[in-house]
Formats: sequence, structure tokens, C-alpha cells
Amino acid sequence: MGLKTFLRKGDEVIVLSGKDKDKRGKIQRVLRSKGMVIVEGVNLVKKHARPTKNNPQGGVIDKAMPLNAAKVMLVCNGCGQPARIGRDRTPDGSLVRICKKCGHNYD
Repeated sequence: MGLKTFLRKGDEVIVLSGKDKDKRGKIQRVLRSKGMVIVEGVNLVKKHARPTKNNPQGGVIDKAMPLNAAKVMLVCNGCGQPARIGRDRTPDGSLVRICKKCGHNYD
């Protein structure tokens, strides 16, 4: 039972609160069941990796951890500002996401 979110992989978002406030990044993955998103370059933690075939050196790597979807806001491609997302029907009947500030179509 996850949070209903209109965010999708590849969307550019801005972080609203926490240690990475005001950082921007692209969504790498959406975890709908948990209501979380993984954003590139945000909420990084140090992970100690054992040497493997893929990573023979091992060592400490930075890993992006999930962030609550309520802590991020979509950045509009049209106006370049963080904006709320609305939904609108096209003439052929399909739903599209729109920016509530400038009306830009995301899809």
C-alpha cells in the first residue's frame, strides 16, 4: 500500500527538506510500494564493498538511498521552477501531467 505519486523515472526533481535541501537531480528509480524515490546524487551514504569480480578493488563507495516521495517536487521543463503537478485530458482522451504554474505538458 504505497503512496500515489505522479513522479516517474527520468524526471528532474528538487529536494524540499533534510540534509540535501535544494539539491536537484534526476529520478533513477521509483519505489511505488514504499512511496519512495531514488534521486541521482542525493541522500548518498558510504558503503563498504568487498572485492568482487565486478569490483576487484573493493573499498568504500557512495550509494544513493531512497528518499520519501513527499520530500521532492518536480521541476518544470517550461518555467524551470519547482511546481505542483496537475492532470489534464487530451482531445484523444488520454491523461497527461501538466505544470500548474505555466501549463507545460510533461508527457
